[in-house]
This record gives sequence, structure tokens and C-alpha cells, in this order.
Amino acid sequence: QTTSSALKGAIQLGITHTVGSLSTKPERDVLMQDFYVVESIFFPSEGSNLTPAHHYNDFRFKTYAPVAFRYFRELFGIRPDDYLYSLCNEPLIELSNSGASGSLFYVSSDDEFIIKKVQHKEAEFLQKLLPGYYMNLNQNPRTLLPKFYGLYCVQAGGKNIRIVVMNNLLPRSVKMHLKYDLKGSTYKRRASQKEREKVFPTYKDLDFMQDIPDGLFLDSDMYNALCKTLQRDCLVLQSFKIMDYSLLVAIHNMDLAQREHAMADGTLQADMRRPAAQKALYSTAMESIQGEARRGGTIETDDQMGGIPARNAKGERLLLYIGIIDVLQSYRFVKKLEHSWKALVHDGDTVSVHRPSFYAERFQRFMCNTAFKKI
Repeated sequence: QTTSSALKGAIQLGITHTVGSLSTKPERDVLMQDFYVVESIFFPSEGSNLTPAHHYNDFRFKTYAPVAFRYFRELFGIRPDDYLYSLCNEPLIELSNSGASGSLFYVSSDDEFIIKKVQHKEAEFLQKLLPGYYMNLNQNPRTLLPKFYGLYCVQAGGKNIRIVVMNNLLPRSVKMHLKYDLKGSTYKRRASQKEREKVFPTYKDLDFMQDIPDGLFLDSDMYNALCKTLQRDCLVLQSFKIMDYSLLVAIHNMDLAQREHAMADGTLQADMRRPAAQKALYSTAMESIQGEARRGGTIETDDQMGGIPARNAKGERLLLYIGIIDVLQSYRFVKKLEHSWKALVHDGDTVSVHRPSFYAERFQRFMCNTAFKKI
């Protein structure tokens, strides 16, 4: 059992070393073989001529496709020193409310990055995706797909802990009032009792249809930009035969927040601070779907804090924080089996595990007809 602090320390030492040693290598184009490189370095606790001494047990740190990920970080405007500073300068914060997979999540103290523990199969799959991911990002850096910044593995005490560094969709400085994980499927898509008891539960499709039956209203340009982005992203996922992904939708209700602040006394006003501008390009929901943000002319007005402006049926002003999550589930044999037996027991079309093309179509239809509406 690697203790959490030892794991966090090992991750920070490893990333510092790998990013540092990469910066001595000249910039060059990404070649096909770069996607398959795995660099490995040993960190004995007493230190070595390459690595510093540390208080943890000996461990080995592996970096997958370092040159390719350096390119992805660059594409998203993340400078190496910013990346290092965010991840390694302050202690990482462990998020208690981890995903359904029960996997471990850390967030950097400046809210910029999330570090997620992934299964061996998922890490392997991400490595296979990289060439296609590269091709897609070159054509379309504005995407709601996860932004992958690094894939690493800490080996200690006979255990492999694989982690991926990604963009953080939900800034902690903005209070989210509701959060949904939407797949466009209705079969068993309701948050469990256990989930509902959490401080900040993640609801599902049936809950959404019940809570927000009229959907979320966007102005027409925003609606078109969002649906077009979803369509492009789904096509990419479909081409990789990926399914079972979700759209995470977190809602900040500006009018409700104002009422909450009015009710609270003056001592809480300090927390109305603006979140610092995000370091990564296109890292906010707004930038992911909108054209010219950061490219000179910026559309993002100060009071949107990176969220997508929307309204509910009551006309309350909302900010939406969205992104496609769980894309590392490939439609493997297991899923095919799962679908065939579910289909025998139930009507196959409402089951969430489906052929990638059907899944993508149903997903888009739900998002652009049920979840989001044009004003």
C-alpha cells in the first residue's frame, strides 16, 4: 500500500525530472515512433547522479510518449515551467468525491490540472489512441474531448500505478449547483441513493429529464457552436470505436448564487474572487466550443468565468461547465457481450452500451434535442 503522500511525492519528483530532461532536447516534429516510446528512470531513496534523494521508498517512474505529450501541451499553450509549477510546486489535493470507477483523483492547487489514476487497459488504450488524437487535435484544437497532457506510471513495492494528467473541467472557485453525467440513455440512468446522499452528487439522464424537463436554453450561435463541436467529437470517438462516454454538465446558477450571497452575511463576500485565467488554451467550456477566444479578440466577458451562458425555463441565468469524459472505455469484446445479454433482457435501444455509431447518434440527439435547446 503506497501511502497517498508518498504517491503524490513520487508523482511530483517524476514529473519534475521528465519535464526537465525533455527541455534539454531540441524541439522537433512528432514522428510516428514517438507515440510508442516509454522512458523509465529509477529513483532510489538515497538519490543517484540523475535523481535527488527523497524520503519515500525506492520507486521507478515511467513516462509514456514524452515527445508527443510535449507537443500536446504546446498545442494547448501550456509552457513547461507552468506545467511544472502547477503540478509540482504545491502539494496536490486529493478529491474525495472520486468517479464511479472509484479511481483516485488529484487536482493541482491552482485548479489547472487533474491527475487521474487509470487502469492498465485504459493506459494501453490511450497509448493506441495517440496518433489519432494527434491528427484530430491538429485539425481541431477546440474540442470537448479530454485534453491529455501526460501519461505516467509509478512503480513501487511491486505495484504499478498509472496516471494521466488532464484538464480540470470544474474550477473550484465557481460554486456548482447541479452536476449531471449524461449518456443519452435511459436504462438505469438514475443516480443511486448512495450518490444522492453526497454533498455534491452527480445525477444522471433520468434525473435531468425530471429536474430540467424543458432543457437548458442557449442563444442560437452558442447552441450551434456546441452541437457542431459535439458532432465533430462524436465522429472522432466513433472512428476509434469508443463508447460509453458521457457529457459532464455542471451548472452554476448566477441568480441563485446572488440570492445565496444576499442571505449570507458580509463575512463571506471575500469568496467572490475571480478565478485566475486558466493557463491552458481552450481549457474552459466556452473556449472549447467558440471560435476566436484568446486568438486576439476575446469574446469571453469577465463575468462568465469560462462557463457557457445559458438559461433555465424559469429564465434564471446559468453558466454551464461541460466536457466529454470517460473516453478510455474501448468497445471491446466485453462490451459486445454485455450488450447482447442486456438486449435479450430489455429493449436493446435504451441500453447504454451499444454499437459506437448508434451510441454517438443517440448521444448527439439527446444533447441537441433534450438537454440543450435553442432560444
